[in-house]
Amino acid sequence: MTDTMRGQCLCGAVEITIEAPAHEIEICQCSMCRRWSGAIYTAQTGKSVTIEGEDKASVYRSSEWAERAFCGTCGSHLWFRFLPTGNRSFSAGLFDAASSHTIEKEIFVDEAADWCRIEGDHPRQTGAEVIAEAEAAGFTFD
Repeated sequence: MTDTMRGQCLCGAVEITIEAPAHEIEICQCSMCRRWSGAIYTAQTGKSVTIEGEDKASVYRSSEWAERAFCGTCGSHLWFRFLPTGNRSFSAGLFDAASSHTIEKEIFVDEAADWCRIEGDHPRQTGAEVIAEAEAAGFTFD
């Protein structure tokens, strides 16, 4: 395990460095993530992030509370930003080092496609449980 993790999009136009990366990923099975990624979204986080080539990213506001970014050159999925906090998670597939990370939890499992079931003993939350947890923390959804 390392204190710095570097990754990039398929074409290399956007490079991301995460300091003190989490060594677990969160998997989202919601219908928006499925449409965006074609399957699931694997969220990689860390303490601080540096992005080179951020001007090459295209950002799409996918809801009133979130935006998603992709490389404007090759189309690689880059990040999800939760607008109420400004927190971003990054597509774990951008980072070679993330291939050995374990699963922290799986969310929106009630929206998972039948062909996309994740094995393993990790926490799983339904969409209602995720929303309730966020609302309990003070976030509101319209």
